[in-house]
Amino acid sequence: MKNFCSVHTHSTMCDGKNTLAEMARAAYEAGAVSFGASGHSHTPIPEDEGGVLPADMTAYRAEVLRLREEYAGRMDVLLGIELDNRADVTAEGFDYWIGSVHRLRGPDGVDCTVDWDAETLGRCLREAFHGDSGEMAARYYEEVRQMAARKPDILGHIDLITKFNEDGSFFDEAGPGYRAAALEALHAAGPKETLLEINTGAMSRGYRSVPYPALFLLREWRDMGGRIILTADAHSAAAVVYGYAQAAALAQAAGFDRSTLLTRRGREERPLDI
Repeated sequence: MKNFCSVHTHSTMCDGKNTLAEMARAAYEAGAVSFGASGHSHTPIPEDEGGVLPADMTAYRAEVLRLREEYAGRMDVLLGIELDNRADVTAEGFDYWIGSVHRLRGPDGVDCTVDWDAETLGRCLREAFHGDSGEMAARYYEEVRQMAARKPDILGHIDLITKFNEDGSFFDEAGPGYRAAALEALHAAGPKETLLEINTGAMSRGYRSVPYPALFLLREWRDMGGRIILTADAHSAAAVVYGYAQAAALAQAAGFDRSTLLTRRGREERPLDI
């Protein structure tokens, strides 16, 4: 039995490298039960233009629905969206939505992008937070807390701020202040409504050696009665199910034995047998 789906994906309609058709074909050839398009939502931020969906998503919707017909009876195709914390559109009319935070607002009122590159994150830490990494993490997780409280179908890469921190150069992820802020954000999520993703996207692009989120967050989510979904946050066809075996191993280390799939019929629990 197939035990995985690929529902966190990006195409050339936002910042991906392949068309939606190419992404769907790759998911089908990999054996996914379902493929979900989850383009980055439009924002009012000028520098986002070209890397996010247009405010008018008619063409995006039409192409996903065309692919749904093309793969009918072979693979479910779902219409999703990754709603950014600065989005100026809604998730109305979509099969599911991923709630994600890519920016935090500094004390000066200016947004910092946390996942663009290490230099940008470092500049934000120095200039907006005067080197106070604890305050920066607290501000980020407050944004995540607000997103989690909206009860998205999937809570996206909850600790994205750690993307460039595997060497500990930005944050002490074991520190009590950091962990308290992260756990407070997690506790705002609804275990009955929201799936927490185990996301391998930064691995496929060479930024991390392990998936998001940290093990302590996964263990807390298990204790809360929450459920998980494996995602690749794929920006290319080659990465549609990248690192799923490692994601499943992380889930098992946290005490999970099943993951959730999104299908046209709804959510389905399957064994972590990738």
